[in-house]
Amino acid sequence: MTHRPIPVVAAMVAVLVCTGCSGSPGRPKSNSEIIAPNQVIDFNLLYGQNCAGCHGASGGGGAALALANPVFLAIADDNVIRRTAATGVPGTPMPAFAQASGGMLTDKQIDVLVSGIRSWAKVDVLVNNATPPPYFSQMPGNPQRGAEAYRTYCSSCHGADGRGGNKASSIVNGAYLALVSDQELRTIVIAGRPELRAPDWRGNVEGRPMSAEEISDVVAWLSAHRTQFPGQPYPISSTERDKGGLR
Repeated sequence: MTHRPIPVVAAMVAVLVCTGCSGSPGRPKSNSEIIAPNQVIDFNLLYGQNCAGCHGASGGGGAALALANPVFLAIADDNVIRRTAATGVPGTPMPAFAQASGGMLTDKQIDVLVSGIRSWAKVDVLVNNATPPPYFSQMPGNPQRGAEAYRTYCSSCHGADGRGGNKASSIVNGAYLALVSDQELRTIVIAGRPELRAPDWRGNVEGRPMSAEEISDVVAWLSAHRTQFPGQPYPISSTERDKGGLR
């Protein structure tokens, strides 16, 4: 009588036991490994977790301007988008996302965001042979000239004094101006907010697009409306301050 089949039986039992363990409840599957946050390089995931809350799904706009706006992508190059995403915009709700600036994203992840956002650009943005004004102002604007440019291009929607009209809200509100930089104001004037039915630099007056100088002047006029303490309900006199009204 031979005992050689015994190892074969033992091997079969081992295989059955391992097979049972691999399919046991709670055991991770081979494709379910957890990826460390700093290893995520999927654009849709990175954008959805870090950008969509303000800029909208697929860059369609929300609390902040639409990144998929073709005019925006025509004036904001890779360096502009990368710098803004990496370091944020101080004094505004736009935070810094790069680890080097206190954020959570690696340089590689910032590059993925830049590349993905740039992929929304359209080749035919310069329709009707209209080239957008430059992203950055070439020279400081003049608020006095800006008042006239505002009346020409903006007052029909935002009201004669900028405090709102039948078609659009106030753009001289202290709380609003405290949340946007001059550069963002310039970007909005050039690119518009199509998701809010706000026209770009070509659409305010038919057949008369705004010049780069007029845009700089309007931004200067808007900036001049910023208050030192936005949101303060009323001015406090020096007498009231001395009595403890403001310390």
